[in-house]
Amino acid sequence: MSNPEPQTHDPEDRSFDYDVLDLFAGPGGLDVAAHFLGLTSVGIELDGNACETRYRAGLPTIHADVTVMRKERYDEVPHTRILAGGPPCQSFSIAGKGAGREALDTVTELIDELIEDPEGQLVDKKLKDLDARTGLVLEPLRYLLKAITSGRGPYQYIVLEQVPAVYAVWDAYARVLASGAIKRPRLDSSGRVQNEDVKYEVTCDVLRTEEYGVPQTRKRAVLIARLIDGEQHADKPLELPGPTHSRFVTVRPKAVGDDATLFPVESKKPEEEAKESWRSMHAALHAAKDELDASHDSIPRDSKFYVVSNYGSGGDPKKRGIRHWDQPSFTVTGKISRNRPMDVNGKPLPRFTIHEAGVLQSFPGDFPWSGKDQAQQVGNAVPPLFGMHALGAALGVTPSFPDELNLGWGGPVDALRSADLRLEGCPPERTCPTGHPYDQPAEGSSTASRPRTGASAKSPSK
Repeated sequence: MSNPEPQTHDPEDRSFDYDVLDLFAGPGGLDVAAHFLGLTSVGIELDGNACETRYRAGLPTIHADVTVMRKERYDEVPHTRILAGGPPCQSFSIAGKGAGREALDTVTELIDELIEDPEGQLVDKKLKDLDARTGLVLEPLRYLLKAITSGRGPYQYIVLEQVPAVYAVWDAYARVLASGAIKRPRLDSSGRVQNEDVKYEVTCDVLRTEEYGVPQTRKRAVLIARLIDGEQHADKPLELPGPTHSRFVTVRPKAVGDDATLFPVESKKPEEEAKESWRSMHAALHAAKDELDASHDSIPRDSKFYVVSNYGSGGDPKKRGIRHWDQPSFTVTGKISRNRPMDVNGKPLPRFTIHEAGVLQSFPGDFPWSGKDQAQQVGNAVPPLFGMHALGAALGVTPSFPDELNLGWGGPVDALRSADLRLEGCPPERTCPTGHPYDQPAEGSSTASRPRTGASAKSPSK
């Protein structure tokens, strides 16, 4: 099976500018997922480096602060039927200082206050006492409320993801979305304004990415919601995506002496034969070899290897985790270059390249990473394969995946297309919120006017 061909937005549908609005869009994990589902998307992203990746990849982008767009420039926010996003997780992450975890109770209380006061002036005052990033987890709800108060009406679907610590916030979201506490004004038959309940079917839980074909162990708190209206999909109730692959479970053998850190973990065999086994680092890198070669960033990984993690088990840096080549990767972070690939004799191998790290996140091997801080871009992104499952579940469709779960992009789009997207995202009359690493695409870049699939890139005649 080849990669799905890209589909454009229905030109006869004038009610929406795009299908998906991706808040905190990063380099485009959810946008890539939307693309392979045949959906159009637009992202709002503050980081100029991530924007440069998006422009080179052909992804429509507004280079701006999500909060500023809601407060001051909402008329410029495209109208979409799907609201999606993964707010910054640093303050909630276990790896961070934990200011967000300490403020979880406060944040969940503010959700109820926003329902009572959609403009949220009192909420803004209370947020000043928290880490500036912590309040960003409320932005998806504030965009929903803004869509209603602006007269656009509520989003039909909502898809959110974050680190597991944010599950309590998503649970509070679910409560208010399903309760009917959110109101919208409607004219009744006599022409009088009446407040109508806005209610959603909602489900949320903590999911593991390796159970969805991503060659990496990573836990994510996911919420999906579907507006209850005249088309309630009564024949297919809203459910989180069911796992397609087995969970990765490890058993660490006993080790003694100085070699203790070099003992790789052993993985348990999948208990459920109905599911495919988790996807390994080697399987993913091997499947993406052609795309990695096309990116000029390919390193032979055919021999057996293992990877020593940058992080220590239980907080002890001397007890670093180890994964075999035929196992999923550790969680890909912005520090993946510190993970040490080794051969079976303990000899160091080349570190993972940016494109390889992207493949371990399930990005196409030829995705055009650009700008600075590319490792951080990769680590912060939503894994596209996982995003396809989440978006598909919200829409009630089962995604169609290419052979070997290998996505292909076709490299950077034409230089003119990239320049057009940059001009749209950063118009000259407006100063960009952060430095923007304008670069010049190399001569001979792709002449495609939009992202291409691996199938179309390899078979131009099709």
